Amino acid sequence: MPSLSLQVTRLFMRGLERVAPTLSGRVAFALFCRTPSRKPKGVKAVRAFAAGRRALASARRVQLPIASGTVGLHVLEANPEGAAPPRVLIVHGWGSRAEYLAELALNLNAAGAEVVILDLPGHGASSGRRLDLHVATEAIVAADRHFGGFDGVVGHSFGGASVMMALGGVFNGVARLRTRRVVVIGSPSNLNDVIVGFAKVVGVGERSLASMGERVFKLVGKRLEDLDAVTVAQQEQTPLLVVHAEDDKEVSPQHAHRYAGASPHVRHLWANGHGHRRIVSAAEVIEAVKTFLLTPEWSSNSAAGGRL
Repeated sequence: MPSLSLQVTRLFMRGLERVAPTLSGRVAFALFCRTPSRKPKGVKAVRAFAAGRRALASARRVQLPIASGTVGLHVLEANPEGAAPPRVLIVHGWGSRAEYLAELALNLNAAGAEVVILDLPGHGASSGRRLDLHVATEAIVAADRHFGGFDGVVGHSFGGASVMMALGGVFNGVARLRTRRVVVIGSPSNLNDVIVGFAKVVGVGERSLASMGERVFKLVGKRLEDLDAVTVAQQEQTPLLVVHAEDDKEVSPQHAHRYAGASPHVRHLWANGHGHRRIVSAAEVIEAVKTFLLTPEWSSNSAAGGRL
């Protein structure tokens, strides 16, 4: 059963749509971009956050300015012997933060990489309470410019979609992300589907959806259908590993299936049984990500993918 607050929101939004669909679309989009509380919810989340905070206690902290405020980054330095170590960026998903990806970061760091974890705007150590794909790509590219590029980038959920938009240079005025390889984990591949799903949750229909699309176009100069990660994969030559679980109940596995045949540079990995959140700390997923990002001889010949 929906929570009382969601029931009230649906009642309000349906009433508003009947009398002012343009306004209801704008309100719905504002709700869509509003980030949740930074405080962990539930016993498991509290424990995971505490463990992640301990794990990242020695990380160097960096604050970078962007147009909407500042973004926080956690840097795990490498101990190079000889050649410069590979540098990897990790971007979390909606409602998450760096601490929840600490296990993945520590494993990549232990394998010799310098690891940078970005707190997206409205999350963790970053400022604000609002986030959209455009703002997220600004933050990712700001990190890219500050550190001089990344050898590999990992994005989970919304973070993966944001990484793909940055890779494709989708937004006017925002530079392209520079990287050699990309991993997206449990990530949506099409923003239009995400918006439609959100509209259903808050109880609005086609007229409000049209207004939401108009709002997106006004803000970033792009139609919802243009914000497609599969299109980026087709246009770019960057090796891409798409990791998803068929039991993911938050981001449909159809988002991963859409990459099929997009490019010889795309590889699929199905991590069934790990859902949407556990997948980022699953040992076999971490090992696959580490191998993909840090093995120099990877080529498109290995792009068939597989299952864990």
